[in-house]
Amino acid sequence: MDRGKEQVIEVLAPAGSFESMKAAVNAGADAVYMGGTRFGARAYAENPEKNRLLEAIDYVHLHGRKLYLTVNTLVKERELEEELYDFLVPVYEAGVDALIVQDMGVWRAVRSWFPDLPLHASTQMTITGVNGAMEAKKAGAARIVTARELSIPEIKAIHDHVDVEIEAFVHGALCYCYSGQCLYSSLVGGRSGNRGRCAQPCRLPYEVWDGKKKRNRPEGLHVMNLKDLCGLDLLGELLDAGVCSLKIEGRMKSPRYTAGVVSVYRKYVDYYKKVGSKGWKTAKEDKEFLLELFDRGGFSNGYFHDKNGRHMVALPEKPSYRQVDAALFENLDRQYVESEIKEKIKGNLRIAQDLPATLSLSMGETSVSVSGETVLEAKKSPLSGSDLEKQMKKLGGTPFVFENLEIDLAPGCFLPVRALNELRRSAVEKLTEELLKKYRRQATRGREKKTTELSVNQAGNPVLSVLVEEEGQALAAIREQAVKRIYLSVNQVEWDRIPKLADMTKAAGKEFYLALPQICRDRAEKELYARESFFRIPQVDGFLLRIIDELPFIERFGKQYSYVADYSLYTFNRDARQTLFDRGISMDTAPLELNEKELKERGMDNSELVVYGRLPMMVSAQCIRRTTGDPACGKHTDFLILSDRKHMEFPVKNYCRFCYNVIYNSAPLWLADEIPSVRSLKAPMLRLQFTVEDAGEVTKVIRTYEAFLKGEKGPDLYKPESRTRGHYRRGVE
Repeated sequence: MDRGKEQVIEVLAPAGSFESMKAAVNAGADAVYMGGTRFGARAYAENPEKNRLLEAIDYVHLHGRKLYLTVNTLVKERELEEELYDFLVPVYEAGVDALIVQDMGVWRAVRSWFPDLPLHASTQMTITGVNGAMEAKKAGAARIVTARELSIPEIKAIHDHVDVEIEAFVHGALCYCYSGQCLYSSLVGGRSGNRGRCAQPCRLPYEVWDGKKKRNRPEGLHVMNLKDLCGLDLLGELLDAGVCSLKIEGRMKSPRYTAGVVSVYRKYVDYYKKVGSKGWKTAKEDKEFLLELFDRGGFSNGYFHDKNGRHMVALPEKPSYRQVDAALFENLDRQYVESEIKEKIKGNLRIAQDLPATLSLSMGETSVSVSGETVLEAKKSPLSGSDLEKQMKKLGGTPFVFENLEIDLAPGCFLPVRALNELRRSAVEKLTEELLKKYRRQATRGREKKTTELSVNQAGNPVLSVLVEEEGQALAAIREQAVKRIYLSVNQVEWDRIPKLADMTKAAGKEFYLALPQICRDRAEKELYARESFFRIPQVDGFLLRIIDELPFIERFGKQYSYVADYSLYTFNRDARQTLFDRGISMDTAPLELNEKELKERGMDNSELVVYGRLPMMVSAQCIRRTTGDPACGKHTDFLILSDRKHMEFPVKNYCRFCYNVIYNSAPLWLADEIPSVRSLKAPMLRLQFTVEDAGEVTKVIRTYEAFLKGEKGPDLYKPESRTRGHYRRGVE
């Protein structure tokens, strides 16, 4: 979209510590993003405590830069109700420039508490196209952080159609999974990436099995270990596409790393401002320098021009040994980490007998004047201009240095050094206050009593729904009387079979819903529009949405349909639920990472609870088959198996229609034994999800849950050998 104004380009640096923040500013960052001690997606970074964070906000502002606070985790009901407001008030009043937000409930609350505070939609929101960007814009987003998987044309499409700032990752680590859609670390190790505690299991070795055939060799076991992104070669294209903020990943990295990477990107942004993208060239030595800072087996250009590929993966356990350049690191430390950037100011000092000494300071359009003690007549050694200049220029420990200092000194004057020092300190303090005043805010609304009161389902008699991937699973579910709703995934079922399956479902007295793709990028969107007639058949009762980009697509069909939000549209708290209900969602799906107590706190009325199934731990743009040898997409629909060091086996499915892989948990969620507790939640619907199961297993699982709901027990009831309660008892930190 042509906005008729000059493009503003921002180098955005990670700051996991106060020292990294200073190094980034010294190296030329226009802005930094930083977390506090709570609610940030890098819980294991140093993350400054409150006073240090407020100091950081002042520091960047005094140097004309910006600081964005990361509040990009999912927030539980009690945290939102009791802790978040008090955490945010000091940084809001200090003038933080924006919040980076994932949770829709946090978004809703912040818009209510601090309506003038800019909000940036985190990459954790999984915004993958124009529709998702439009939704964020409608919600009041000043900026969106695009999914790392987007191509340059996809980014440009957002810029052309949505009047919102675009921030894109250009350097650093790449997650194997779409950001915000990963439950791997959470389900396997209890450390949730959605809560800032990812243990990075994707960096570990895995054997890949196709039936009894092993697909990878010992030197190629790290099939999910993506190389770091380096977008330097494509910087001109990205800026031409409308990216305004170039984001560097690395809040867990050192100040030296931060400074080094920022200095390179600063250089090339300045180069772009001079010559544009035509004839864009990058120096080999600059990319080598970046590898000196951190090397995970080389760089890739990410997804900007590639959908996926083996070349993006660091398959060996460790890259070849790289000798450290000690001199280079020492220079980085000296130039950026240990140094202190100074802002130039102008001063005017007036000294005359029997009048207060006066010091005026100015920086840009801001000026102050301070009066000190009365000047005395010199009895011995009068003040000299050189003495005064030397004393006034002692600005160490301040962010300033004199560009020009005028001294108006009358003859025969005396003033103690103590008084001169106090005059200088007072003037610097006043200038600092004036410079920061324009950033200060006052929180006026206060934390209002929660108004999001959702009705409670008193029945306590939930019914069963099923989510199926294949026709055989659907046919088995249709035959079971206990099933009241069927979700048919459009991931792989033949399109022309949908009307027949819908007819059979309705004839059996059940509701028929279509489950949309887990990711809805340009390819998926084109496929959905091309098959729109299948979504409009009269037998369809509604749709299961997996991602926010899908809402504008289905809204076009009219209000006669029911919309259900899947657990990937996270509703950790009541405000998040209400946000979806306000957008026309009729039912949400309870998050998979909350325990029983937390589910009760958020409320389960109008919520569906998943009680069985192999949960999707990762949705990835990568393709395990291509990584392990397939030269091109073969449209395979059978499962592969990832086997970890403990010989746990994780099924992997290619969904080639929409071009993504899903990695499922090694054991199904099994809450049949928890039915009495589940009943107490008063969820109106319980969902069984089927992936690897054949028709016989589908029937057994449905009948077992039916029996448990009726209060029947017995040794003949089905129970999988390997099973998990997921987070129903333990939850996540």
